[in-house]
Amino acid sequence: MKSLRILSYNVHKGFSARNRRYLLDEIREGIRSVNADIVFLQEVVGENRDHAKRWENWVDAGQFEYLADSVWPHFAYGRNAIYQHGHHGNAILSKYPIVNSDNVDVSVMKRSQRGLLFAQITPGVQLVCAHMGLLAWERRRQFKQLKHQLMARGSAAEGLIIAGDFNDWQLRLHKHFYRDLDVREAMTEIQGRPAKSFPAPYPLLPLDRIYYKGLVLREAKVLRGEPWRSLSDHCALYAEFALPNR
Repeated sequence: MKSLRILSYNVHKGFSARNRRYLLDEIREGIRSVNADIVFLQEVVGENRDHAKRWENWVDAGQFEYLADSVWPHFAYGRNAIYQHGHHGNAILSKYPIVNSDNVDVSVMKRSQRGLLFAQITPGVQLVCAHMGLLAWERRRQFKQLKHQLMARGSAAEGLIIAGDFNDWQLRLHKHFYRDLDVREAMTEIQGRPAKSFPAPYPLLPLDRIYYKGLVLREAKVLRGEPWRSLSDHCALYAEFALPNR
C-alpha cells in the first residue's frame, strides 16, 4: 500500500440539503469520482420502509451496499438511529479487507442517537467513523467514550484514522483530540484550522474532520462546488496518506 486515499462524507440519508430531492445515484457518482480507498459515511440509511413507498428509485438494499457495489468489496455498517420504519447510521467502505469491526453506541439521550463505528483494515490501520451530537455537553461525553475505547483497544494498529461529522463548530473538542489522543487533523495541518464544511451550498461551520496518527499526510481538501454543493447538506472531505516505513 503506497498511499491511502480517504473520503469522509455525511450523505444526509441520500437527500439534498433541504430534503427536496433524493439524490443517491448522484451521490454514488460523486463518491466514485474521487477514487478513494476508504470511505467514511455518516447518516447512511440501512432501511426505511416509508421512503421505499414514496420514492420510486429507492434502493432495496441498504444505501451503504448500493454505494459500495463493485468498487468497495468490503464494508461495515453500524446502526445509530433505530425507528419504527427503519434505521440509519455510519458506514465504512473499503478496498482493503476489514479484519474486524464493531459499532459502539455513544447516545446520551433518546432523541440524539449517535455511534462510533470501529474497523481495522489490512495492513494495520484502525478506522473510526464518528457522528457526534449537536450539544456541547453531549459531545464531551462522547469524546470521553471515544478516548476510553481507543485506550481499551490498545495500539496494535500501525495507523489510526478518525473521520466523520463531529458537530464541533466552536472547536472546543478539537484541542482535546490533539492533546488527549495525540492525533492531527488533515485540513488543520494544511491551512492551520479545520475546514468549513456546512452547509454545503455556502460552508460556514467546521463540522467535519479527518484526524490521523501514525500516517504521513500528503494532501487534504474540501470538496466544494458542483456537484458537491447540491448533493448533501455537508461538503465531503478528502485526504491522502502514506504509511511510513516500519
